[in-house]
Amino acid sequence: MTRALHVLRHTFCSRLAMRGAPAKAIQELAGHENLSTTQRYMHLSPAAKDAAISLLDEAASRISGDILETEIAPKEKPER
Repeated sequence: MTRALHVLRHTFCSRLAMRGAPAKAIQELAGHENLSTTQRYMHLSPAAKDAAISLLDEAASRISGDILETEIAPKEKPER
């Protein structure tokens, strides 16, 4: 495979991944038999990673109240 074609495949898969395309769709579009091959071609930019993290920030700002518990309270023993 020529260097230019190799770079084009990386660019194609990476840009689709950064725009939120499902990995399976990228795999089929790239003509890869195995998803692991596609994953080697998919690279995310720092901006795309930051955007993914911001999804958590957006979700947290919409949640009211404390929904996470870090410790499970022990069950009380029944009185005899």
